[in-house]
Amino acid sequence: MQYTFRVGSLLDKLCWIFDLDGTLTQQLYDFPAIKRQLGIPPDQGILETMRHMEPEKAARVGAELDAIEDGIARRSIASPGAEALLQSLHARGCRLGILTRNTKARAHLTLDILGFDHFFNDEDILGREEAPHKPDPAGINHLLANWSAGPDDALFIGDNIYDVQTGRSAGVTTVHFDPEGDRPHADLADLTISSLNELIQAN
Repeated sequence: MQYTFRVGSLLDKLCWIFDLDGTLTQQLYDFPAIKRQLGIPPDQGILETMRHMEPEKAARVGAELDAIEDGIARRSIASPGAEALLQSLHARGCRLGILTRNTKARAHLTLDILGFDHFFNDEDILGREEAPHKPDPAGINHLLANWSAGPDDALFIGDNIYDVQTGRSAGVTTVHFDPEGDRPHADLADLTISSLNELIQAN
C-alpha cells in the first residue's frame, strides 16, 4: 500500500517524536561493520540477536556494543536543519520526544554534545531500557499517554526500517528521513524527506 502525505499537513501536529542516531544526528553507524565486530549475522538485528544469546555471551557482546555506541555518541554531528526545526517546534509549544534503540544515557550525551538537551524533558527520552525497542510501538504509545494525546496528534520521524515500522504500528503520521534519496521505505511511510529543512519550511 502506498501512503501519501502533504508536508503542509504537518502544521497541525503538536506531538513530534524523533529517532536520534541518523535522524537528529548525521549517520555515523556502519552497521555491517559493527555486526562483523560483534559476530552477528548480517541479516539479523543486533538487539534481537543479543536477546537470544547465553547470558555470558550477551554480557560480553553488550559491553562491546556499549563501547562502540559511546565512541559514536561522543563524535555526534547534528543533521542539517535539526536545530532550526527543533527551535521552530519548541516555539510553537509542541511536545518533543526521543525514541531510540540506543540507551537513554547515550541519548542524553548525544543531545548535550549537539546542544539540543534543552528541547527535551528527561521523561520524554526513551531508550531501549525504558521501553521495548523498536519496531515495538510501545515507546510511542507511552509518550502519547503521558502527553494525553492520541495518534492523530503525533508524528514520528526516523531514518531506518525499524522507525517506519514503529510509526506505522503506532498509527501516527510516519516520516522516513532518507538523506541519500534512495526511498527504500517510501511504500510504508506517509512522507519521505531527504532533508529536515523540508519540515522547517512546513512550520
